[in-house]
Amino acid sequence: MADKNEQLDELISTLKQHRDELKVKLHLAQMDARQEYDRLSSNIDELNKQYEPVRSAAKESGENVLSALMLAAEEMKNGLQRVGKAISDSK
Repeated sequence: MADKNEQLDELISTLKQHRDELKVKLHLAQMDARQEYDRLSSNIDELNKQYEPVRSAAKESGENVLSALMLAAEEMKNGLQRVGKAISDSK
């Protein structure tokens, strides 16, 4: 009986340790995801500022400007998807 109590004590201690380690890792993953989100959010705001003035001019100056903006927007979309995945994976 004493052996089982010792085993259970050790198991519970190990579980607590793993829980605490995972909590730290989860916190760090959330911080990384938050930093990436903040960077992407700022980039999206900047992209929008750049897009608005050239919106009508893009029609006149050709598809190159619009294509470049589309590429930048797609990169930010992919970045946001990575952040979402990181948050989901860290839960």
